[in-house]
Amino acid sequence: MICFLIWDNVAHDTNPIRWSRPLRPLFIINFSDGKQIRRAFRNIRRTVPEILNILVLFFLSIALFALLALKLFNKRNLTYPDGTPYFKEFFDSIWDLYVLVTTANNPDVMMPAYDESNWFAFFFIIYIIICLYIFMSIILAAIYYNYRNNLKNEIRASVYGKRKKLGEAFELLKVERGGEMVITYQTWCCLLKKVIPKKSQAHIDLLMKILDTKMNHQIVRKEFLQLADLLQLELTEVTDRMTFLERYIPTIFNSTISEGLKKGVRHKAFRYFFDFLIFVNAWFIGFDVDKADWYFLAMFTVEILLKLYTFGPKEFFVRFWNSFDFLVVFSAVIASAIEAAEGASREEFKTLDLLLVLRVLRLVKIFGSIQRFKVVLQTIINIGPSIFTYGGVIFVFYYIFAIIGMEIFSGKFDYYGYETKEGDESHFCGNPKLNGTAFFKYQYCNNNFNDFLKSLVILFELTVVNQWHVIASGFVAVTSKAARIYFFMFHLTCVVIVLNIFIAFILEAFILEYTIDKSGKLESCVETKIKQLGLGIGQGTRKTNPQEVQKDDTELVPNEQLPESSLDDDAESDTDSIPDLSIETGLKFHLKKKSRKKVEVLLQQMFEGEIKPEDEGHTFDENEINVPRKLTLDTV
Repeated sequence: MICFLIWDNVAHDTNPIRWSRPLRPLFIINFSDGKQIRRAFRNIRRTVPEILNILVLFFLSIALFALLALKLFNKRNLTYPDGTPYFKEFFDSIWDLYVLVTTANNPDVMMPAYDESNWFAFFFIIYIIICLYIFMSIILAAIYYNYRNNLKNEIRASVYGKRKKLGEAFELLKVERGGEMVITYQTWCCLLKKVIPKKSQAHIDLLMKILDTKMNHQIVRKEFLQLADLLQLELTEVTDRMTFLERYIPTIFNSTISEGLKKGVRHKAFRYFFDFLIFVNAWFIGFDVDKADWYFLAMFTVEILLKLYTFGPKEFFVRFWNSFDFLVVFSAVIASAIEAAEGASREEFKTLDLLLVLRVLRLVKIFGSIQRFKVVLQTIINIGPSIFTYGGVIFVFYYIFAIIGMEIFSGKFDYYGYETKEGDESHFCGNPKLNGTAFFKYQYCNNNFNDFLKSLVILFELTVVNQWHVIASGFVAVTSKAARIYFFMFHLTCVVIVLNIFIAFILEAFILEYTIDKSGKLESCVETKIKQLGLGIGQGTRKTNPQEVQKDDTELVPNEQLPESSLDDDAESDTDSIPDLSIETGLKFHLKKKSRKKVEVLLQQMFEGEIKPEDEGHTFDENEINVPRKLTLDTV
């Protein structure tokens, strides 16, 4: 800012550049709540040096093929359909071949040579196989490998850091009892009163019971190292699970007829019937059969009302698919009611028609219960929160390139419509240099850097890659060929590196979800102990017999229990009926399904499972652990 003020006052006519503006989004990385974005940037920073050797070979290959193209086509007097010289200059050849790697100019770049001789097609086929299918795949594989290693090392360093701090705390609190160092019950209570002051004594005693494997009211070092994991689990006191109707009209709600109705709603046949209706409804919508709209809406409304009656509003809306059904169905009911009341034609209510089509989205609910689709859909659901992290990373790069683009290209042309007459100042987007260009031919004048929002739009178009060379050609026409450097750097940074790192994350998430689906074993030691003691919601009685514990493989999730009759292939489906947990009492842990946990939590449990419980990293090779982070703005 100081440099800009000096420049602006000393030499205002030289168009001072506010070069510090692109650095603004770096503050986002240093926000105290942006640790996930910082982790993503650390992955980018550590991944780039590891793939530099591959990128160097990749660009050398493009340069080699560019030389071959010059030798093959330079003296044949070939041109593109618009008269542009065909492989006449080395750097133009590199640019055309780099664009070909993105397939944006395929087969346009090949056609002049192919028309000259069909044998020239082999040149471009070999080039695409080597540079696109081989090199780009190797780049993705290298990024994935380094991403996984960086993630594993981060988690390992985090686990060691956590255990080291807990170990230091144990050293301060330990006393000798029976020849070993332990934390006594009195010390434990005093410590937990400081850590979780608002919790009851029963809560504190229950936490000690989880860690105290010897049941002697003493915590050894190995057990104490699990305290942080235990405190992360949600623990609530279950006192009253009566539904609203059961509380105020118990006679009717608990009558014989009501019990039969509730039993029918809980039965799988109830779900299967309405799943079938969803398919039939989708078929009617696909063939534009409007007469059945009110019938399906009535049936789906009855379904929701019966579920609300059986489970109560609290238990009903706690499940995602029930909330989804309620929103879609009742929105469609309101839209249909408005349409019928107004008596309007279908053309006058296109917006309401779009709302009615939302009912088809209920098909996603059915796919979630099919084993073949479950892994894919669960991966999509689990990566949802992480999309915001990588969205933040993309936004940082978008902001940087948008500001730079505005400084370089702002005001070069603008959109005035395409009906202007030749000779007007607004003709050719206000810049005659665009006359005859593919940019003007395809009517891309609105793709400019004249304001921030338009800059973001054009950067998104460049990310999609299709026709990105045409967009770049417009800015080259109004400036110079040096403008290609800007578009090349954006593609290399955001598409080749950042998007591939995001793809690596999706690959890891899918492989993790697939592994869980096949093996079904990924939980912390603390969760295993809670299950053994029967302290999870929905477990009912507590089990102490190890043989009984081994036989019990029921998954415990918030407010959910799977009956023995439902332990089949789709027992974990989100469309299963909600069980009756009205008899639950006392302090209970909320243990989430493995498939319901965040990807970061699952990855941490997976990599942490590779570390021995007693390993605190004292003998770990420091070169394998990430270098401690330097001071950032928030720590200062």
